[in-house]
Amino acid sequence: MTKRFALGIFDDEDVLMHAIENVRAAGVKIYEVFTPFPIHGIDDALGIERSRLPIAAFFYGMCGLAFALWMQIYMLGFDWPMIIGGKPHIALPAFIPVSFELTVFFTCHGMVITFYAISKLYPRWRTPVLDVRSTDDKFVMAIEINESTDLNNLSKLLRENGASEVNEKEMTKN
Repeated sequence: MTKRFALGIFDDEDVLMHAIENVRAAGVKIYEVFTPFPIHGIDDALGIERSRLPIAAFFYGMCGLAFALWMQIYMLGFDWPMIIGGKPHIALPAFIPVSFELTVFFTCHGMVITFYAISKLYPRWRTPVLDVRSTDDKFVMAIEINESTDLNNLSKLLRENGASEVNEKEMTKN
């Protein structure tokens, strides 16, 4: 599957932020913006909704806590009950360190797997990059184009909003 993109290359993040607002106001859907460093407020400018990853983190943590408590209660209370230091078989204060560690363990691993799945960052040999300068010093606005897109008007719009150059690039999805 091949996708075509119009790439607006910008030299300054303030010009880019202004261009994002103007391009979106003109009714053009921006596919993605690539920057060499994080820019505060770009999510809001692009209209990206707030992530629901914290909700997933909470559920992963609760699963880790439930697993830790179940494991310790089962092992020390039913499977192999031992009296250690005169404590009862199910001593919840003694379970706090292991419960905390497994809560953090489940949350961290669950979040990494969820983030990679949502971002579609699957293992692959070569990561597709639309313009290598976006990792160094340029800001790249990618707009997906199809048969009905007027490339001349789009190029004019990007240049009017501060793009130093406008390129066309094809990407093949493996």
